[in-house]
Formats: sequence, structure tokens, C-alpha cells
Amino acid sequence: MKHLIRAAAGALLIPALAFAAVPAQAQETFRIGFVNPDRVLREAQPAKTAQAKLEAEFLKREKDLTAQGDALKAASEKFEREAPTLSESQRVTRQRALVDQDRDFQRKRREFQEDLNARKNEELQQVYERANRVVKQVAEAEKYDAILQEAIYINPKHDITDKVIKALNASVGSPAPAAGK
Repeated sequence: MKHLIRAAAGALLIPALAFAAVPAQAQETFRIGFVNPDRVLREAQPAKTAQAKLEAEFLKREKDLTAQGDALKAASEKFEREAPTLSESQRVTRQRALVDQDRDFQRKRREFQEDLNARKNEELQQVYERANRVVKQVAEAEKYDAILQEAIYINPKHDITDKVIKALNASVGSPAPAAGK
């Protein structure tokens, strides 16, 4: 009978010890962080540098387009003023010329916008890749288990955006690591 009581007590004690071990494992915390990608693109030096580079690259074309648009507008206004005094053939000829000029202007403006968007995407992709490497470095160095980029709500204590921006700004002078690393 004593053996039976000891066996039953031992059988009850083993699960109790197993449950006692669970809190030790449960004490290991899950660290989560948050990065605001919009802020990184607004405030990080590599993003500002990319924006300045794009502005410099497309400034001349933008000025040319603005000048062409202003000239087209002036020519159209002049035509509107002079149309009543023009002969039918002159009016038709000038109207066709204005339509051709407008078509050319619209085509150039569309090409400009497409080129600008393509270059902007290229530059932003490089900034995103660099930022993602920095986020990964910060996460590994500070032992985060997960980093989120989008959330409905995040407690500000989990926001590591400032750390990422600081690390990105510090890396401006250093060469970018290879993509595979």
C-alpha cells in the first residue's frame, strides 16, 4: 500500500515539476520593434541625398517644360485675341499649329513624368535596401525578435525609427555593403 501511495505521489509530482519549469521558459521575452518607413524616407540623410540628386538631374527638363507650357499658353491667348481679325485659312492654320504644339507639350510632359518616376523608384529602392540592412543590424544588435513597418497602433517605446535614422546617417560616409551580406 505504501508503494502504491508513493507511486501515485510520484506520478502527481512529475507533472507538477514540469509545470514549475514552464515559468522559467515563459520569462524569456519576445522583443518587438517598429520602424516608420515614411519618416525614414523624410528624415534620413541617404533619402535626402537621393531627393537632391533627382532634383538636380531633372531640373533643366522641368524648366524647359515650364517654359514650353508658358509659351503655349501665351500663343493660345494671342490666338484668342487675334482670331476674330484673321482670315479663315489663317485661323485654321494657327489653330492646327497650336494643337500640334499642345500635343508635343503633353507628350514631353508625360515622358518627363515617366522618366522622373522611374528614376525616383530606382533611388528609393536603393534607400529601402540600405534602410532594411540597417534595420536588420539594429534588430540583431539589440536582440529584437520582430520588426514591424506597419501597424494600426504601436507603443512609442517600441519605435526604433530614430535609431535606424541615426544609423543610416552614420553610414552615409561609409561604402554600402554588398547586396548579399
